[in-house]
Amino acid sequence: MKIVIIQYNAGNIQSVLYALERLGMAAVVTDDAAEIEAADKVIFPGVGEASTAMQYLKDRKLDVLIKNLKQPVLGICLGMQLMCLHSTENETPCMGIFSTQVKQFKPLDTTIKVPQIGWNTISNLKSDLFQGVPENSYAYFVHGYYAALGEHTMATTNYVEAYSSALQKDNFYGVQFHPEKSALVGEQIIKNFLSL
Repeated sequence: MKIVIIQYNAGNIQSVLYALERLGMAAVVTDDAAEIEAADKVIFPGVGEASTAMQYLKDRKLDVLIKNLKQPVLGICLGMQLMCLHSTENETPCMGIFSTQVKQFKPLDTTIKVPQIGWNTISNLKSDLFQGVPENSYAYFVHGYYAALGEHTMATTNYVEAYSSALQKDNFYGVQFHPEKSALVGEQIIKNFLSL
């Protein structure tokens, strides 16, 4: 199986590589269109800022390429957000794979810290991605923006308000949390993605 991790100017690729290694899998990290198209599975991770990340993708026409992929694609954190319609982070138009808006956490309670950093539960699990993952499992999050609830929501999490912690449409999957940092639950989710 050929696994490709899309290289762009957003961090966190190394921890995804380590997570795959722990499962005995290797991946190619690349922004080469032919390599990405030839992959059996594509992982689109990211930690960073939406507008500069989208610009990098557009400059290389990767935004169009990703939208047209037919194999399973997994967006992680910023990767998932860039697959949505629009992000209020620097008012960034995104790829529009999911018809979902990405908004900033704005807690009325000043004791609630933004970004959300740490463990939180994922519930209302609906996708093949969550086979063998119990309801209300804990996953690891680091984010100040969130995908609103909508038709593509496959898991929800509460922080400030209820939001989409996972999205799915056709062959496109997205998770707001970091499966590569979410212990056994994350490992199961990555395994499920690789066996789609």
